[in-house]
Amino acid sequence: MTRIIDVTAPLSAELPTFPGDPRFHMEFSHRIADGEPYNVAKVTMGVHSGTHVDAPYHFLAEGATVEALPLEILMGKVRVVHVASRDAIDVPDIDGLDLSDEIRVFFKTRMSGQLRSPAFQEDFVYLTPAAAARLVQAGIKLVGVDYLSVEKFQSPDFGAHHALLRAGVVIVEGLDLSEADPGEYDMACLPLRIVGADGSPARVVLRKRL
Repeated sequence: MTRIIDVTAPLSAELPTFPGDPRFHMEFSHRIADGEPYNVAKVTMGVHSGTHVDAPYHFLAEGATVEALPLEILMGKVRVVHVASRDAIDVPDIDGLDLSDEIRVFFKTRMSGQLRSPAFQEDFVYLTPAAAARLVQAGIKLVGVDYLSVEKFQSPDFGAHHALLRAGVVIVEGLDLSEADPGEYDMACLPLRIVGADGSPARVVLRKRL
């Protein structure tokens, strides 16, 4: 049986959170240890916690919300590519790839595995707006990155998000690609079906294509 690689960051109190976003918190309203017949947990968090999907509505007032994202894009072949840059994924990195047969791409950088550290890292590898536009030109419909945003920290205009979301590209952020070698995989990326939301946590798994 082909190995399934879970590229989802575990949701826990140790998860780093983008500054200003709600932190993950879980508490129990019922516990067997307290004499209850069952355990029931309550979770509070932002919809951009951990591994998550951005819907167009995240930055576009009239954009599609997360429950309307097409499953045909959220499942299928994805290509994992490695980018060595310590700063940004830029146009030369995109031009160095043959994406002619791809509609989904995950970028693996030095950030893969860093969501295991609870401290937020401001110097994460981001996608430049020009590179985002080049991906749109290449026909990419889903883009994934291995930290909490495609955008440079404290970007003044959120150019990468706007370039992708205006074109209907699904953004997946917060991946852990540390165990996924570059190559082609079958992917399932399933956000919660939250009506009206601008994003959602998602479970994302990969299986190497034979």
